[in-house]
Amino acid sequence: MLYSLGLGLGSDPLDERELPFVYEKDQKAMPTIAAILVRGLGVTVDALGIDYRMSVHGEQSIIWHNPMPPHGRLRGEGRVLSVYDKGDKGAVVNTETDLIDAETNIPLATVRVTSFARGDGNCGAPRDGAPPPHPMPDRAPDLVTTITTRPDQALLYRLSGDYNPLHADPGVALSAGFDRPILHGLCTYGLAARIILDAFGHFKPETLKELHVRFSAPVLPGDTITFHLWKSGTEISFTAHVRERDATVLKNGRAVLVD
Repeated sequence: MLYSLGLGLGSDPLDERELPFVYEKDQKAMPTIAAILVRGLGVTVDALGIDYRMSVHGEQSIIWHNPMPPHGRLRGEGRVLSVYDKGDKGAVVNTETDLIDAETNIPLATVRVTSFARGDGNCGAPRDGAPPPHPMPDRAPDLVTTITTRPDQALLYRLSGDYNPLHADPGVALSAGFDRPILHGLCTYGLAARIILDAFGHFKPETLKELHVRFSAPVLPGDTITFHLWKSGTEISFTAHVRERDATVLKNGRAVLVD
């Protein structure tokens, strides 16, 4: 419920579609909670020896095999998928973690993270072979919709487990080159899921089967985000843009929904 509140669900207390995500009656879990439940499981940035301060979250993907339960125990099985050497720019590291119900051994989700390790270039890994980004449709979007984040949204979202002071401490944000604390990338990722489930999935979490994005710019708490969405069968392509700063914050987004 805390995670869902961090995504802004329940902002309309009369919206009965959102209520099960923030209320214990007929409780549901937002599927993107898988992205934060892998924290400390699988292969961590620290285990890879990457300098966390020089690591940037580049891409996030989740493939759901079964709906995320509102309660239970999990275990994670992780691996490094690939590393690509970008020379003086750094290295691209792709990791994957399977989330499995610890009591039934039922697979729940596969979470993939692409990190850009700016301090680990010239590491000797292959320089080519990275998969291309998801191609975007060459036509007008089928839906354009906006969502306004709260000025205190990062302070609420961080209570789900990401306590990086970049999202709370103005001094830390300033030292990192930002005028103010920024919103968590995974919060923006969750907002994309919220928009897609609202627009095409009737807020039924079991309809969302895949969600892939590239992070291209930070969101500031209080920003209004405009999503452009294209639907082609079960596939949804999307981008997200912040008008206030003319910044595209999510690129090459792809979701898969089923009835």
